[in-house]
Amino acid sequence: MGRDKYKVWIEAEEWVEGEWNVHNDNTDVIVEFDIWDRWVASFFTYSNINKLIENNQNTGECLCGKYFWAANMLLVDEVSRKRIQEVIEHLINKNEFEGVFKKFCDE
Repeated sequence: MGRDKYKVWIEAEEWVEGEWNVHNDNTDVIVEFDIWDRWVASFFTYSNINKLIENNQNTGECLCGKYFWAANMLLVDEVSRKRIQEVIEHLINKNEFEGVFKKFCDE
């Protein structure tokens, strides 16, 4: 892909302090290589998926927790900035970034 410089925006960093639990949460992430080249993915922790399924079982959503899905979902052990940047760098180096992230379109 040949992309060396980029900026990473993490939605959870905009939340009120104390609301972000890096071990049990999910957050949208936008990677910007330039103003016209932005990509988005949703990072979920494994623990957060379990929490969401339990919630769905109680609320009846997703057939009472029988399935779960999210667009551009990427599962990680923690949703810290360090881990997110580490995963992005790995995906770029392995030429897998465009298969995981979705091109972001402002419309």
